[in-house]
Amino acid sequence: MNGENATRRMREYVTAVIGGQLFGLPILRVQDVFMPERLTRVPLAPPEISGVLNLRGRIVTLIDMRCRLGMPARAGDAPPMAIGVESRGESFGLLIDSVGEVLELDDAGREPNPINLDPRLARMSLGIHRLDGQLLMLLDVERVLDIGTTAIAA
Repeated sequence: MNGENATRRMREYVTAVIGGQLFGLPILRVQDVFMPERLTRVPLAPPEISGVLNLRGRIVTLIDMRCRLGMPARAGDAPPMAIGVESRGESFGLLIDSVGEVLELDDAGREPNPINLDPRLARMSLGIHRLDGQLLMLLDVERVLDIGTTAIAA
């Protein structure tokens, strides 16, 4: 291994499209990808919480990422997908429009958030990667799941 490769820090991200924007989640945080079925609504839950479901014996809380990111609701008949993540022993499903591929990216290529980025989005973003013709926004899973504090402030 030469010196240049030894200093490079590569990370893998699962990509997802939400509202036409490409997002990346660290692959080490992703447990599974699934199509949510038989969703149960939760009374008095914040608007970001779509409900809960039983996924292979686990209770999974579904978070509507469009709502969480301040985007308009989904239009059309295409069923949403969900990316399963875990935090503090709890299982969550992040509702997205579609799942993409796994990308391996060099940390050196990550840039800070643009200065004019919506504050709601900036709070959940770890930065961006420039890809061919589009930007990949990296999501901080813990901040995405931190709904209690942001729901009260909104």
